[in-house]
Amino acid sequence: MPHDTVHDFEALSIDGQRAQFASQKGKVLLIVNTASACGLTPQLAGLQALWDEYRDRGLVVVGFPCNQFAGQDPGSDAEIAQFCSRDYGVSFPMMAKVEVNGEGTHPLWRWLKAEAPGVLGSEAIKWNFTKFLVGRDGRVIRRYAPTDTPESLARDIEAALAA
Repeated sequence: MPHDTVHDFEALSIDGQRAQFASQKGKVLLIVNTASACGLTPQLAGLQALWDEYRDRGLVVVGFPCNQFAGQDPGSDAEIAQFCSRDYGVSFPMMAKVEVNGEGTHPLWRWLKAEAPGVLGSEAIKWNFTKFLVGRDGRVIRRYAPTDTPESLARDIEAALAA
């Protein structure tokens, strides 16, 4: 079955519950592959700030832990959830750990990469904290590099929320 929008996908939440992205129709999504022991991990605070600032206007930040980059998220889902909450006050939705590259790539991430390739058309995720902004219509608006800070996305998020 072809996937046309993010609403065609599901994932497991970090606490093991099925999460249907169809339930997010009409929302703007910021989907990020996260890690707990990365130099960019402090971006969790910035992602939380975006969630706090814009969730009442329709933004949903969704974190997907991934251990594919230098083994920087080796913990269990429960350990990752505790770390994100305790150290960064994360209350935005976190999913169960996934693979974003290779044969085991989660179907949502396969779709995101095809919809918004990176530099020179490469689909591979290069590092933790690659971000995808998805519009209210469920289509990818833009892909952001790991080094693009959450704060730098505010203008694009506001535009997506206004659309």
